[in-house]
Amino acid sequence: MSPARPFTPYDGDHYDAHKSIGHQIAKLMLVMRRELELRMAEHGLTDAQWKPLWILKTRTEATAIELAREMDMDAGAVTRLVDRLEAKGLVERARSEFDRRVVHLRLTPAGDSACEQVPHVLASLNNDFLRGFTESEWKQLCDLIGRMAANGNALQAEKENT
Repeated sequence: MSPARPFTPYDGDHYDAHKSIGHQIAKLMLVMRRELELRMAEHGLTDAQWKPLWILKTRTEATAIELAREMDMDAGAVTRLVDRLEAKGLVERARSEFDRRVVHLRLTPAGDSACEQVPHVLASLNNDFLRGFTESEWKQLCDLIGRMAANGNALQAEKENT
């Protein structure tokens, strides 16, 4: 008895990009991002503002390099972004007490206040996009996406180890 062949739903000879999971997820993310921008604008936050503010809110502290990595942005672009957030009084820079070369980013009280609605907007958006799903369908979707992400992470790890 030969081992079962792995399921391969796509064939390069008959590939339709519009039916691929990657394309469908990208389209979904585009629609979600547009809707999120509209909802955040109602609270006076742009896409460029709420993301770094929320990252800083959910961490005790971060550096510009860590923020760049998490936002998948160029370090120079993050520096300019932090400059704008600092000028608006939302973020402050503070030198590390242990290593003067390291500059930590922290929310100011105004930045903290600006973040208050972010989790509510994110929850509302996700709930609206999941309208009509059952709890078990939602859990299954989370599991499936998690499995795809794990496969992608494993591929990256394989490439890093070769």
